[in-house]
Amino acid sequence: MSTNTESEEKQFDRLDLAILRVLLADSRKTLQEIGKEVGLSTTSCWNRIKRMEAAGAIQGYTVKLDLAKLGYRDTVIVQVNLESHSDQTLYEFGRTLETIPEVLEAFLISGDYDYYIRIAVRDTRDYERLLREKLYKIPGIRHSKSSFVLRTLKKSDTPLL
Repeated sequence: MSTNTESEEKQFDRLDLAILRVLLADSRKTLQEIGKEVGLSTTSCWNRIKRMEAAGAIQGYTVKLDLAKLGYRDTVIVQVNLESHSDQTLYEFGRTLETIPEVLEAFLISGDYDYYIRIAVRDTRDYERLLREKLYKIPGIRHSKSSFVLRTLKKSDTPLL
């Protein structure tokens, strides 16, 4: 018996994955350029891209930013425990994090902490300001632990392609 997830995974073949790799490298390439790189006509590429968009494999097109060049030189990993784990508390905490632009990612996790949050800041003073003005004002935080990232060894949104 096959699940929806398995059938969804099977609908993408090696040419679809090749198109995705090209788009990940440079989503501004023309259909002609993509077709030439993967060995398909412009129409075939267009149809495959539209199908992958409709299936949700392609969720949008964006620009990559170098945060350091924009003044955000430091990344902080914050692990958080909440006082309560009610649906309402989790919802409100997540909703509040969405309003803080410095929060790059937030994960509800298993283990010793409830949340793993990745934050971009200009420097240690900026992080101290963020703690005082935003994070410490979120109701329900019981405990947090912060670690500054010293060096990024690997960064990828698409580790499997």
